[in-house]
This record gives sequence, C-alpha cells and structure tokens, in this order.
Amino acid sequence: MNSDKHGLKDQVAGKFKEVKGKLTNDKSAQAAGTVQKTFGKAKDKLQDIKETMKENTKEER
Repeated sequence: MNSDKHGLKDQVAGKFKEVKGKLTNDKSAQAAGTVQKTFGKAKDKLQDIKETMKENTKEER
C-alpha cells in the first residue's frame, strides 16, 4: 500500500545493529537492533492504516 516507507530507515539501522551484535556477541546491541527493526515495521503498518482510513473516508462521501 505505502510506497514511501516511513520505517525503512529504522528497519535498516536495526538490522545492522542486530547483525553487528550477533557478530560481536553483544546481546545488548542485538536486542536494541531487534527493537529498532520492529519499531520501523510498526511505523510502516501504522502509516498503512492511516492511508486506508483516509481512503475509506473519501469513499464514504
């Protein structure tokens, strides 16, 4: 739905931190990366919901 990925930056940065944490055996960095990646995905889903609601509102008029 959403061509402009609002959470893409967080997803990429999170994945980088997650992989870096795995490579360096740093559980804290790995967990922080996972959280940031999940946050990015949530931002995308929220934006999709907003757009769907906006489209449905236009159709009802």
